[in-house]
Amino acid sequence: MTVVSFRNISCIVVPHMQLTTCQSKALHLLESGSNVFLTGAAGTGKSFLLQQFLRGKDWDAYPILASTGTAAMLVNGRTFHSFFGLGIMEGGRDATVMRVLRNGRLHKRIQKAECVIIDEISMLSGETLATAEEIARNVRESVRPWGGLRIIAVGDFAQLPPVQRGGGAVDWGFTHDVWRESHFSPAFLETPVRTNEPELLNALNSIREGNVSSDVIEFLQSRTVIPNDSFDGTRLFPHRATADRYNHQRLDTLPGRENIFPTSYEGRGISIEQLKRQCPIPEEIHLKIGALVMLRKNDAQYPYAYVNGTLGTIMALSNDTLTIKLLDGKTIDLERSTFSLIDGNGEEQASAYNFPITLAWASTIHKAQGASIDSLMISLTRLWESGHAYVALSRARSVKGLFIEQWDERSIFIDPLVQDFYNGIRYEWEQISASLPDTDLKLSSESRSKPSAKKARAKGGNHKKTLPLLEQKVPLDKISQQLEWKEDTIIGHIEKLLLEKIPIDIEYLRPEEYQFEQIAGAFYQHGMNALKPIYDACNGEYSYSEVKLVKLFLEKEEGARF
Repeated sequence: MTVVSFRNISCIVVPHMQLTTCQSKALHLLESGSNVFLTGAAGTGKSFLLQQFLRGKDWDAYPILASTGTAAMLVNGRTFHSFFGLGIMEGGRDATVMRVLRNGRLHKRIQKAECVIIDEISMLSGETLATAEEIARNVRESVRPWGGLRIIAVGDFAQLPPVQRGGGAVDWGFTHDVWRESHFSPAFLETPVRTNEPELLNALNSIREGNVSSDVIEFLQSRTVIPNDSFDGTRLFPHRATADRYNHQRLDTLPGRENIFPTSYEGRGISIEQLKRQCPIPEEIHLKIGALVMLRKNDAQYPYAYVNGTLGTIMALSNDTLTIKLLDGKTIDLERSTFSLIDGNGEEQASAYNFPITLAWASTIHKAQGASIDSLMISLTRLWESGHAYVALSRARSVKGLFIEQWDERSIFIDPLVQDFYNGIRYEWEQISASLPDTDLKLSSESRSKPSAKKARAKGGNHKKTLPLLEQKVPLDKISQQLEWKEDTIIGHIEKLLLEKIPIDIEYLRPEEYQFEQIAGAFYQHGMNALKPIYDACNGEYSYSEVKLVKLFLEKEEGARF
């Protein structure tokens, strides 16, 4: 089986990537041109299906909008609020619409869009959706819903609800007039692809519906354990302060020196502050050898070695590379990467650069939404939101990786409005799916390529400072001295330039033939996933930078990435 990822959820598919029957039917519905509500239980492959639909489609014509800033960074998208210029909707809907309609750039992006994909729809209130719909209708000068702009809403209302200001009843998007007027055709995915364990699936389906049956009670009791600090996995807590405190307590118990990796930020001050609040990685990453960490990005290369939520242990570290042994036994070398804050026009306003990991002995339920966690311990007591317990439990990849510290039946519930809504959705999907073909359309393992032009105009990036020196054929060590960066960093810059399809001749940096052949031979023998096995195979004769440079040439020559 192969792990495949699109945004912040993993799904497991067979090697030839055959869709389930409901996925095939849903893909045909997505291609039909109508407004669609793509939903289903956690782990049914909504994200992978959306990946297939979006392949080859223009980013400006088919923008992905997320309900939160953190989710936007993980899907390489923008927030719903920034795209429609909503801000905090100060003064209410009428005042917001009047203010937004004076924004010329907003007019251009809404006019250019053909279809908007709204991710995690459950976390947007009905009033927020209605305000955006009115804006789109005015900008596009059409009385049709959303001014004729196509909407694909993705998510599960049985998970976390929208934040309510001032308390009161939850303003679910589906209860508002805008939902009915949008005429969504539902696509309900039922077949699980993340796990095929009936015991876990049956329990999750019942808990999703707020049904604490005798089978659910038996399941929860069978997974209940007495917690101890030797647990080698992630504990989920309702509150961030508790999770942070627990992580640092566990780190302090490890022997050895603590290494601190500060996150570097670029952008305007106000944008950087916003990015710090939303970024999935902290301002400083504290690590020791042996620390348990969680990957916070999906692997960008096929075959995908990890996804958001994969756990591993730090085996070795340097300023530019972490060697991590994953819980499945694989060893990877992880480099620093960038998280970007994107404005409504798709332009980068700020960026954060560091290793895409967090300490993983603890996390919050909200932070874990969308992650698939290998080994998980949770406490299901004193939960206050509809779907809170379901979100926590559905992060587990398997029964053997799920441990429950304690649980309370009162914490497992669903809003009756959501339950009634899904009863209707299921019935409507049965009628629609009966008329849809279940034949597979052409699939691909490749992810939708990221837009680079806007990012380049918005900010050059440090790697662009390397380009003039490469064009002058300055040796690697001299570039390192002149820019005061390590050679590992310079090689990373070359990699970024190649990924952005910038024409550069690096042949003059090619190592001597004997050195190249020896390192390349080690790669052919041990694979391309990690540098440490290659370093060891060469008996430490070559530095990690030299190993990394040969890997770059091999990938360039084989067309694997560039």
